[in-house]
Amino acid sequence: MKKMDLNLINKVAIVCGSTQGIGRAAAIELSHLGASLVLVARNEDKLKSVINELDSKNGQKHSYVVADFTKPLELEKTLQKWVAEGNKVNILVNNTGGPKGGPVRDALTTEFIDTFNQHLICNHILVQNLYPLMREEGYGRIINVISTSVKQPLNNLGVSNTIRGAVASWSKTLANELGEFNITVNNVLPGATNTDRLQSLAKVKSDKVNKSVGDILEGMASESPMKRIAEPEEVAAAIAFLASPAAGYINGINIPVDGGRTKSL
Repeated sequence: MKKMDLNLINKVAIVCGSTQGIGRAAAIELSHLGASLVLVARNEDKLKSVINELDSKNGQKHSYVVADFTKPLELEKTLQKWVAEGNKVNILVNNTGGPKGGPVRDALTTEFIDTFNQHLICNHILVQNLYPLMREEGYGRIINVISTSVKQPLNNLGVSNTIRGAVASWSKTLANELGEFNITVNNVLPGATNTDRLQSLAKVKSDKVNKSVGDILEGMASESPMKRIAEPEEVAAAIAFLASPAAGYINGINIPVDGGRTKSL
């Protein structure tokens, strides 16, 4: 029996939102497994900084693409140029920061449209431009970082709950269509994770209920059976596994990384 194969040497991974939080942690972890990384974000200085954190011991060549997901048409042009330059890709990690919190009843229609564009439309543009390259390589992994809200909607995250659900259904449909080409499509669902976004959400809530940010974070941690908040590296580990050859027959699923907080199976 062969040992579990996590080797990503000679594989190329594109990671979106890779200058901070889960995206940055995923990029670093994938580089440790041997992949060459293409980082995607809108801040070039931060992209250059993360490049220096990536593992290159297997001769990987790391690069970056500057893209703003609030401008889908510009993203498409950038991708088309990147593909035309003869680049290849095996792994795509779709990861975009979520919208502001708040009850769905108070959400502006523009919030839904903007979030839909930044998440589902940009994800779709990425997949449409990149899956033919994965098909040529005979190896593809598409991993969408979304939210446990696709299993259990989260209070005061109305717009996010709505759009994340759309991304999950889109992802499952893609998994059905691309599996025959040895391209898998899966979702990672982080729970409360120690990122700038979580700190921001905690600050907004603390102002509303007149509690400290520390108290809010402690309350979030208590919702998990493990009584703590996840670190980005723990979510990155799930992403890296799904990207590996070892996960070759895992397709079309949602994997919560939430310490058991989600109450559904």
